Amino acid sequence: MTLPTVFITRPIPASLDALSAVATVEVWTERQPPPVEVLREKMAIADGLLCLLTDRIDRALLQASPQLKVISQMAVGYDNIDIAAATERGIPVGHTPGVLTNATADFTWALLMAAARRVVEGDRFTRAGLWQTWEPDLLLGPEVSGATLGIVGLGRIGQAVARRAIGFNMRVLYCGQHPSAAAPAVNADFVSFETLLQTADFVSLHVPLTPETYHLIDDRAFSQMKPSAILVNTARGGVVDQAALFRALSQGQIAAAAIDVTDPEPLPMDSPLLTLDNLIITPHLGSASQQTRTKMAQMAIANLIAGLQGSPLPHCVNPEVYHACP
Repeated sequence: MTLPTVFITRPIPASLDALSAVATVEVWTERQPPPVEVLREKMAIADGLLCLLTDRIDRALLQASPQLKVISQMAVGYDNIDIAAATERGIPVGHTPGVLTNATADFTWALLMAAARRVVEGDRFTRAGLWQTWEPDLLLGPEVSGATLGIVGLGRIGQAVARRAIGFNMRVLYCGQHPSAAAPAVNADFVSFETLLQTADFVSLHVPLTPETYHLIDDRAFSQMKPSAILVNTARGGVVDQAALFRALSQGQIAAAAIDVTDPEPLPMDSPLLTLDNLIITPHLGSASQQTRTKMAQMAIANLIAGLQGSPLPHCVNPEVYHACP
């Protein structure tokens, strides 16, 4: 019996033995994502695809994939995939929710603390040979303990970030479409978006990228924030208007920012954001603990195998494909 064919768009940190037992597997081994022409060529004969956020899976590509039975994405988000087009074709789309909550919350705090206490600036200062003596006013930053943390989006990750704030005796505010039943457990108070921006010392973003959240943090939002405020983004790059971020940081509308996501990714080397000392930029490391990335890969493989075998995906974005009329 001929095995189904699977294409994986990058090496992943998990054993492929279980997958290789049920499919012929090809892995794109380059650091860069496969070019669109390569992706089109591979998907034209693939029964299954395991992809990453950096792979754009649009309607045209899906229409050119006649054998495709399942898409498995090694990520929580899936805004790079045309879900409507996949659903129309009856193709289930898998993702890896839940597993990266703690890793991303930890990294959010790493960025928040690094920006507040100017860790990256201090490292550059030292390496440049500028550290001559202890100085009372050198690289001062705001106190984190007792400050007000504003969380935009109190989902799993937002809740985990809020839970960590309890140890810093912080006042936690959050905003969203409606109050969250989880808020009392993490000592978070529901406020309007405007009130959060006006009140918070630290603003941390934890919303998905949707038409409603695209450029949610824009010139108007920055104008409402405190001049001493610090913005942290571990959500999606498109949630922040990067031109507005540059203006806010360079003109002193806010004190600093730390972002793990950009639009596009990677950030072009001629981006003016790279000229700013009061901005930390990391290369999408939110889920980059060894344990989390391994678990994500294992979940993606499990989704892929289920789809190839005609079983419901353990973590399916579009379960309506299983209820569609033949």
